[in-house]
Amino acid sequence: MPYPEGHKLKVRQHIITSAAKAFRTHGVQNISLPYIMKGAGLTHGGFYSHFQNKDQLVMETCQFAIGDTIETLQRVADKNKDEDQLPIEAVIEFYLSPLHRDQSEIGCILPALSGEIPQLSKEIREAYTQELQRFIEFVTNMAEIDTSAGYALVSSMVGSVALARAVSDSKLSDDLLQAGRMQAKQIIETATHETTTPNKGQGD
Repeated sequence: MPYPEGHKLKVRQHIITSAAKAFRTHGVQNISLPYIMKGAGLTHGGFYSHFQNKDQLVMETCQFAIGDTIETLQRVADKNKDEDQLPIEAVIEFYLSPLHRDQSEIGCILPALSGEIPQLSKEIREAYTQELQRFIEFVTNMAEIDTSAGYALVSSMVGSVALARAVSDSKLSDDLLQAGRMQAKQIIETATHETTTPNKGQGD
């Protein structure tokens, strides 16, 4: 009996979803294909009917995971748009929260893989780079700041989460998140002030 239309696409998405959870939690090199396939409820033998190799899976998973994170952050922003808070401030509060730090399996993949990416293939690094740029563009547009400030803002956000997850001291971890929130908001405030303050002429 033939599979229903769209079955293969759904199976492929199950594999990517399983990979995203695994890579976010354990990284790429420590996770085997059988582990990912088991997480998708499938056997290892079926992997190569969907992907050429693990590198292709990693690249497509990065794309999926960043899209997922952007959708989540957009929902956070939309939920708070009627509150006395800028959308980007709500995003910062969520991204640099203990909840996001502790739920790495569904969190942003950028801090999860940032330390490991330089050791992986050129193709994976290029895919990661493209998705990082997509994330920077999303955050920069939401914050309504220039690209340079956007680089600083995302670096602060991603770096703070990566360090907060890495340390064994829970208080230090919380302090890193708090400092990251303060720094991120300061970056926006400075960038916004610079764009709204007119330059004075020499004769002023």
